[in-house]
Amino acid sequence: MHLILRHMGFYRRRVAWSMTIKLSSALTELLIPYILEYLIDEIVPRGCLSLVLFWSALMIVTAILTRQLNVWANRIAVDNAHRVSYDIRQAFFTKTLNLSGAQFDRFGLPSLISRLTSDSYNVQSAVQASQTMCVRMPMMLVGGIVMTLLMDPPLATILLVIVPVLVAVILAVSRYGIPLYRQVQARLDEVVQVMREDITGIRVVKALSKTGYETRRFAARSDAMTRADIKASTVMAIPGPLMQMCLNLGLTLVVWFGARRVYSGQIQSGVILAFLTYFNMVIQGVMGINRIFIMLSKATASANRIAQVLAVEPDQPVLALEEAKAPQGEEFIRFEHVSFSYDAAAESHAQREECLHDISFALKRGESLGIIGPTGCGKTTIVNLLMRFYDVTDGGVFVGGRDVRTYELDALRQKFGVVFQNDMVFYNTLRENIRFGRPLEDLTLLAAVEDAAASDYLGSLADGLDHRAEIKGANLSGGQKQRLLIARALAGDPEILVLDDSSSALDYRTDAALRRAIHEHHSHSTTIMIAQRVSSIQSMTHILVMDNGRCIGYGDHKTLLETCPAYQDIYRAQMGALA
Repeated sequence: MHLILRHMGFYRRRVAWSMTIKLSSALTELLIPYILEYLIDEIVPRGCLSLVLFWSALMIVTAILTRQLNVWANRIAVDNAHRVSYDIRQAFFTKTLNLSGAQFDRFGLPSLISRLTSDSYNVQSAVQASQTMCVRMPMMLVGGIVMTLLMDPPLATILLVIVPVLVAVILAVSRYGIPLYRQVQARLDEVVQVMREDITGIRVVKALSKTGYETRRFAARSDAMTRADIKASTVMAIPGPLMQMCLNLGLTLVVWFGARRVYSGQIQSGVILAFLTYFNMVIQGVMGINRIFIMLSKATASANRIAQVLAVEPDQPVLALEEAKAPQGEEFIRFEHVSFSYDAAAESHAQREECLHDISFALKRGESLGIIGPTGCGKTTIVNLLMRFYDVTDGGVFVGGRDVRTYELDALRQKFGVVFQNDMVFYNTLRENIRFGRPLEDLTLLAAVEDAAASDYLGSLADGLDHRAEIKGANLSGGQKQRLLIARALAGDPEILVLDDSSSALDYRTDAALRRAIHEHHSHSTTIMIAQRVSSIQSMTHILVMDNGRCIGYGDHKTLLETCPAYQDIYRAQMGALA
C-alpha cells in the first residue's frame, strides 16, 4: 500500500477535495431519515399543510443535493485514479526499459506484462475506491450508529452487538485473503506466458497441427488460475452470508423490540421508520467495508508486485575510469579473456554454466569481424556483452579505449547500429520504422534503403515510405523485414555496425549487394557480422570461429582455411562445389 499512498500524495489536494465532497454527501444522506422522522412525529400531528410541504421539500432537496455531491465526488475520484495509475504505469514502464538483461530475465516478460496491465488496473480500482467507498461506507457505519444512539440508545444496542462481530470477521478474513490474491496474480503470469508464446508462434502451432495440444496447455494454466481465484474469492466471500443473516436478524429484532417500545409509549412510530433506515445504512456500511477489504486485498497484492520491480536497484553502475580495467592495446574494440555465465549469481565457479570462456579479439576502427559457429555457441552473447546488456563474469570489454562499464548506457549504445535475430518491426509506416524516433531526413532514409538493397522493394509500393507495416511485420516477407531492419541500422551512420544473422533470409545476390554497399558507404564503421554463411563473412578483416562458447579459430579467411579444421569443414559443406 505504500506505493499507492505515495503516488496519491502527489495529488493530495485533489484527493482531499474529492474526499471532502464525498464526506459532505454522506452527511446529507444521514440527515434524510432524521428529517423523515421529524416530519412524521412532529410536523404531521400539527396538521399544518404548509409545514408538511416545507419539510417534504427540504427532504427532496437534501436527497438531490446528496446525489449531486456523490456524482461530483465520483468524477473527481475517477480522474484522480486515472492520474495515479498513469503515473505508476509510466514509472513501471520506464523502469522495465532500464532493467538489465539479468533483471529482465529474473522477472520474465509474461510477469512484467501482467504487472503492467492487470496489477495496475487493480491499483487504479483501489485508488478510486479509497476516495469514495472508503469515505462513504465508514461514515454510513459510524454516522448511522451515532444517529441511532441519539434517537433511542436501548434500540441502538442491537447494532452495537452485531457490528463489532462483523468487523472482526472481515479483518480476519482479509488478513488471510491477501496472500491468496498474490497466488492468483502468479497464476495469471503463467496464463500470459502461454498465451504470448502461442500467439507469437501461431504459424508453427498450425503448421504442426498442435492447436489441440496448445489449447489443452492453455486450459491447464487457465484452470490453475481459476482455482486460485475461486479459492481467494470463496475465502473473501465468507462475511457476505454472515452479514446478510445478521441484517435479517437485526431487522427482526428492531421491529419486534421497537414495536414494544412504541406500544409502551417510550418512542414514537417515526423513530422506528428512521431507525430501520439507519440500520440499513449501518449494515450497508459494514458490507461496503467488506468490499473495500476485498478490493484493497487485491490492490495490496498487485501494488507489492509492482513495487518489487520499481524497487530494483541498478546492477550495472557506471564506473569511474580509475576504477575500471585499462585495455592492453589501442584498438577500438577489444575483448580481453572474457568469460560469461547467465547464472552469474551461482555461489561458485563450479556451479556456473559458462556461455563464453576466455574470448579475446581486437578490432581497429573501420575493421570488420565475422563470427561463425553452430547454434548456441555464444555468438549473440558477445554482442550482448559488447552493448552491456549483461556484464562480463571475468575479463574485460573495451570500446574506444575504455571499459564499457565506464560509459553511460545511452552514450555507449548510441555508437551502435544493430540488427538482432528476430528483431522487431513495429506497427507503423516504413519511414517511422527506419527513422525510429531519430531526427533523420527522408534523403538519409532513402540512402539507407538503397544500401540495404531494399530500393527495389520500396519502389514497388504505391505509397513508398508511407506503406504501413503490420505488427511484427506480418505483411512483409522474411527478406523484406531483414532489409528494413538493416536500413534502420544503417540510417544512423553508426560507429559500430552489428548484424546478427541479419541476412539469413536474403538470396546470395542481395547478400552480396548488401556487403558491397556496406564496404563502399560505411567503411568508417567498425562492423561485426554474425552469420551462418561463409560467403557472408569471408571478406571480413577478422573471423572468429566459435564452438561451445570457446574460440577455436581466429584470423582472416585465408588463414582459417589453412589452420582451422572446423572452418574448413564449414567452407567445404557450404561451398564445396565451388572449391
